[in-house]
Amino acid sequence: MKIPITRPFFGEEERRALVAPLDTGWVVQGPEVDRFEKAFAAYAGARHAMATTSCTTALHLAVAALGLKPGDEVIVPGFTWVATPNVVEHMGATPVFCDIDLATFNIDVSGIERLITKNTVGIMPVHLFGLAADMDPVLAVARRHSLWVVEDAACGFAASYRGRHVGTFGDAGCFSFHPRKSITTGEGGMLTTARADLADAVRTLRDHGASRSDLSRHTGAAGYLLADYPVAGYNYRMTDFQGALGCAQMDRAPSLVAGRVARARAYDAALAGCSWLRLPRVPDGYVHGYQSYVTLFAPEAPASTNVDALHARRNALMAALDGQGIATRQGTHAPVLQTYYAKKYPGARASCPNSVLADRLSLSLPLYPQMTGDEQAYVVSALLEAKP
Repeated sequence: MKIPITRPFFGEEERRALVAPLDTGWVVQGPEVDRFEKAFAAYAGARHAMATTSCTTALHLAVAALGLKPGDEVIVPGFTWVATPNVVEHMGATPVFCDIDLATFNIDVSGIERLITKNTVGIMPVHLFGLAADMDPVLAVARRHSLWVVEDAACGFAASYRGRHVGTFGDAGCFSFHPRKSITTGEGGMLTTARADLADAVRTLRDHGASRSDLSRHTGAAGYLLADYPVAGYNYRMTDFQGALGCAQMDRAPSLVAGRVARARAYDAALAGCSWLRLPRVPDGYVHGYQSYVTLFAPEAPASTNVDALHARRNALMAALDGQGIATRQGTHAPVLQTYYAKKYPGARASCPNSVLADRLSLSLPLYPQMTGDEQAYVVSALLEAKP
């Protein structure tokens, strides 16, 4: 039996959706993207939603629209996909790494305030693996120091915090539609915001800096005239193929999310007695979207003194599962361990010990909504038999 780490769910609805732009001839950012944006905004409870080519470009647009510049500092978690600090670097600013809470894999809110300097302009909390960051204290710190907040909600679809969908708390939220995410457009992203000024800036920046979109130009008056370009923008436009696929995925989103949650709860039950594996924790007031089911390999209490030995044992476990056709992954990586950041910010690793432990010891199990009971039972059985 071959069990992938995940598998996107497509059906006849997605096939029909992809053909529609071929029939209309509108294949660039157009009416299907507009429909997708409206559907996503309604689902998340966001005032504005703007589709992009990826979550990375959504993050880039957010910080660019907020005026991030060289010399500025932005606080980011030490355990996140490298795109989070990368967009700060691309603006010539400095990412300042904050350690995580090992129980949730999210930013340790108690460590944010001491990292603030006169150069700090923003905070970028990440809602990792589908669990919201603790937003109340993040927002409180931001208010005290007049900082903006951009939520990296790449994994955050269907995740909520105290009754609100993630991506609606800060100045902006940024989502991913990569194939490993709960809904997918192949590649693609979405930026949400309640700020009309930020929404207008993002719509302009994603389209080369145009004063109006192709859709509004062609459906409005004087469509034969090109737009003005008051700013130097980017080409981060989603195609109508992706928008149409996104609409079909949004239509089936409730069942996709329900399938992930059901499989996650089945893992919770089946692995409850596994003393060497720490299962995902969901605090009161949170709803986990389960983009991934990420555990922590901990046959003994992880620490800097034993992390290398535990890392080798975790890798041996993953290799054993791979030999039985079961794909696993580390949850994500710690940018402080990646070559670029380790060289440029050599002290960051020491300031983020939990991020290092999460990088070395996290273990993501296969999870997808159409996973069968037999497939999941095979994974659980192999995992428990391979006890390190």
